[in-house]
Amino acid sequence: MGLLVVPAWRTLRAAAPLFPGLRFGSIQACDNPAEGPAGDRGSTSATGEPRGLYPHHIPTNVLQKLLLSAGSAAVSLYDPYRHDMIAVLGETTGTRALQDLHRRMSGDPEGLQILQERPRIRMSNLDISRLRELPTGSFGREYVRFLDDNHVTPDTRMPVKFVDDEELAYVAQRYREVHDLLHTLLGMPTNMLGEVVVKWFEAVQTGLPMCMLGAVFGPLRLSAR
Repeated sequence: MGLLVVPAWRTLRAAAPLFPGLRFGSIQACDNPAEGPAGDRGSTSATGEPRGLYPHHIPTNVLQKLLLSAGSAAVSLYDPYRHDMIAVLGETTGTRALQDLHRRMSGDPEGLQILQERPRIRMSNLDISRLRELPTGSFGREYVRFLDDNHVTPDTRMPVKFVDDEELAYVAQRYREVHDLLHTLLGMPTNMLGEVVVKWFEAVQTGLPMCMLGAVFGPLRLSAR
């Protein structure tokens, strides 16, 4: 199957936005837009607790982020299949890389459209039956084959929690949801070797520290086995 290397944000546009009612340039998201005005970003609740900037957001200070980064890094190195810890590590160490990804997407017509429309890659948005009918070797058909062979779905991707910027949170979620598409593009399975190869590709594409750590330390797990 011939492959074309493209920026990660240009893979498979879906239909539903991450945060309904929100568009590029807004500053806060709610499950229901009527729950609060966009201008409430960074404010506190009646009890004095900081309000989340988007669904699932957990506000953290610098010390908390350092502790989360160190703890998640240690656990991820010990057990690279702890996807929850890998997700925390990516969110707590990736601010600058996410800002750069956001800037690059904003400067690209298709990337800007994705930021504006905020598509999600979820089973409810994919016409799986149609993808199965595509010719062998086409991206859609091979993507479904990857999902079937590895018994995974895009719905298993964890929601972003620790990114303290609503727009960057979408970029992080987008990165997370195209991960399986990169497996498909690269023809890599979900075993340790496949994950290391994909992490190298993601490190070059995104500059996320978590990807770089996985690319560098992942081979140590290979040699150990």
